Amino acid sequence: MKKLLAVLSLVVVWSMLLASCAAPTAPAPGAQAPQATSAPESPMDALVKAAKAEGMLTVIALPHDWCNYGEAIATFKAKYGLQVNELNPDASSGDEIEAIKANKNNKGPQAPDVIDVGFSFGPQIVAEGLVQPYKVATWDTIPDNVKDPNGYWYGDYYGVLAFEVNKDVVKNVPQDWADLLKPEYKGQVALPGDPRGSTQAQMSVIAAALANGGSLDNVMPGLEFFKKLNEVGNFVPVIAKQATVAKGETPVITRWDYNALADKKTLAGNPEIEVVIPKTGVVAGVYIQAISAYAPHPNAAKLWMEFLYSDEGQLIWLKGGCHPIRYNDLVKRNVIPADLAAQLPPAEAYANAVFPTLAQLEAATKLIAENWDKVVGVDVK
Repeated sequence: MKKLLAVLSLVVVWSMLLASCAAPTAPAPGAQAPQATSAPESPMDALVKAAKAEGMLTVIALPHDWCNYGEAIATFKAKYGLQVNELNPDASSGDEIEAIKANKNNKGPQAPDVIDVGFSFGPQIVAEGLVQPYKVATWDTIPDNVKDPNGYWYGDYYGVLAFEVNKDVVKNVPQDWADLLKPEYKGQVALPGDPRGSTQAQMSVIAAALANGGSLDNVMPGLEFFKKLNEVGNFVPVIAKQATVAKGETPVITRWDYNALADKKTLAGNPEIEVVIPKTGVVAGVYIQAISAYAPHPNAAKLWMEFLYSDEGQLIWLKGGCHPIRYNDLVKRNVIPADLAAQLPPAEAYANAVFPTLAQLEAATKLIAENWDKVVGVDVK
């Protein structure tokens, strides 16, 4: 009898299990079928969608051979299908800031969404309310000393001031700042910008100061150096660039190392370019990114920042000879390709490089801008 009851119990259990596994019955007429649930949209997906709705990003002062920006822009366009409106590639940091100011009430094609300016301009763009805060996903891997704690600006890459020399014109390549005063360089030495507004030119003055008895807190010797350079007839008051170097108009110029190396690669021996990191006065400069407070395409601007500060974007800068701001993080995680690492200048060339603080840069660049005309007395244009 117990066995019979056990068998009957098993039959009942199996019947219940079969019933639970049976195909679901169709809903009654008029009844709603249950809706399938979908995964929530990620913040990045939402940003991409919003940026695509805007359809465009407007950048300014990004020459394609500067830090490999040509590849960065092309990759961004292909990756997200956005147009990139490129304003005045040869603009200075000061020009970029003026472009924001001039287009506060203009949502047209002349209003930049993003800027890439010298480190010393950080306090100014915040104080004047010209930029808006945004923290990228990789924010924590950007060193604290090169970013605004509230996200109004953040370092992007750095390099050191070098000499770029056209060897077809200059047979005896200068190796240090003092060499530039020699008679053999008469009418040959130029700056890559106007020292009253160009970060690269101002950093050149700072480097000259370091090489001539000055310091990061005393850059007047740098102005005195360029005064002498002008007095002996060696200084050319022309804003130098790749074309003026190649034509021999400005065969010796100061230049960020990554720009000089890019010129050497682009010109491919026509003419032959030599890049020299001077023996003294080696100063490192950081540039910063920021989003305009009046950006016509704010979501595209944020997406651009996410791209630049991703591993992909950082490696594109490194490919262009720039040290990306997340360089130490990339090294720590071993994500730099071996062939790319092998192309970088030897570490010993940077052994004596000094990094000015934000306060030192702010004071130095102000002094240079205010005293260039009085001390050097020549208009660079």
